[in-house]
Amino acid sequence: MARLRNIKSSFIKTPSPFFTFLLVSPFTSLLSKLPSPRIHRPYSSSRPRSYIFVIFLLILLSLLGLSQLRLVSVSQNPSPCPSFPTLLSPPTSHPPFASLSSKNHEPVVLSRSATVPLPVHPVSVNATAEEAEFWAQPDGEGYRPCLDFTTQYRKASAKISKEKQKFLVVVVVGGLNQQRKQIVDAVVIARILEAALIVPVLEVDQVWKDESEFSEIFDVDHFKRTLQADVRVLSSLPSTHLSSKPIINGRMPDNVSPLWIRTKFLTELNRGGVLILRGTYSKLSKNLPLDLQKLRCKVAFHALRFTSPIQELGDKFARRMWIKGPYIALHLRLEKDVWVRSGCLTGLGPEHDDIIRKTRESQPQLLTERLNMTHTNRRLAGLCPLNALQVARLINALGAPRTVQVYRAGGEPFGGALALQGLVREFPNIVTKEMLAREGELTPYMNRSTVMAALDYIVSLDSDVFLPSHGGNMGSAIQALNGA
Repeated sequence: MARLRNIKSSFIKTPSPFFTFLLVSPFTSLLSKLPSPRIHRPYSSSRPRSYIFVIFLLILLSLLGLSQLRLVSVSQNPSPCPSFPTLLSPPTSHPPFASLSSKNHEPVVLSRSATVPLPVHPVSVNATAEEAEFWAQPDGEGYRPCLDFTTQYRKASAKISKEKQKFLVVVVVGGLNQQRKQIVDAVVIARILEAALIVPVLEVDQVWKDESEFSEIFDVDHFKRTLQADVRVLSSLPSTHLSSKPIINGRMPDNVSPLWIRTKFLTELNRGGVLILRGTYSKLSKNLPLDLQKLRCKVAFHALRFTSPIQELGDKFARRMWIKGPYIALHLRLEKDVWVRSGCLTGLGPEHDDIIRKTRESQPQLLTERLNMTHTNRRLAGLCPLNALQVARLINALGAPRTVQVYRAGGEPFGGALALQGLVREFPNIVTKEMLAREGELTPYMNRSTVMAALDYIVSLDSDVFLPSHGGNMGSAIQALNGA
């Protein structure tokens, strides 16, 4: 992203920086001393040479001055990216963010994102100052989308987007938002290796137990079309490589660089033709070259679009919330696996804490990081999710009215209704997707937790205020899309 800067150019009113330079240049006096060509002068063999030398010197110094002015201009406004209107129209009517040519010569237009939130509600005239501050929207801090890839990147794309000898297969794990992050990095790794990418494989997670495939969650055709100028994406391995012996890597160190990836895999990939990667979650460095960072944004906010049935149902739920007024989307992370993984106490009493402790002891691999920390130290370090009562206190302290609509995103909380008592007591107007759905709308997705998470994502994106009770990928994505 590029930072907007409200800096006025000192030469904005002049017709050209070149003329500005000439007007303020000390060499202006030389121009006035040049003889007029209309005056007839005796022929001299030395004067034409002196004239040529002076003219050459003026041109040279003018170009140097122009370059200095250009440097000033660039430093004042470093982003060549186009501006966006304040109010977003539907994706089909967005001005082109970048366009690519498809095989059928139809332009591929990138809107501001694959999902455009509903308009924000105006603050009620009857709202208190505290409530008005609560509903105030972020201004994006001057940042705006910017996908202007360098010339070097675009030149390399001509070859990479037609790759037919090297193929990358990535197996992604976890819930929806973990999968999204891994898919983003899969595209970047394919670009680094200059390999074609096979549509990522969604592994059945031991917690979520969802057997959905990529094409059942995301729009595959849109994914391929959006990335066609960056990486070649195929639905399956070509027949020429089905018998190849693939290189399988199930573990990568943290924070790997493009150089590490090329050094580790490129030679064998060139030889074997197929590389299978698993366990890539949060392994790719956050400090990548700018073009690769922009590719990450392009995948996350443009290429990954939900299938039409999921997006349409999520939009229906969001409109049913939105039409009743402003609402908070609360991503309440109180599922059993969250307590097991975090190593924290539930706040529901010894009986529930004992269940979590036994599960954690029987599956120690689920505990994430800092194994030697007590639950008290974990909470003090900010590693524990807020329980329902703590969330209620936070929302109340922020100034939310007690009658506010609260959309509860997330899975079934461990402890059921007991786990939600503290929140319901303070904010009784709590809504879930099950409450929003009409008869039969959720039936096809009852055992598909990934789709349920996608519906939560869509409704949360359209909320006026979003609050996660525990850090995670969903919060980061919504924050980026809403300019928080």
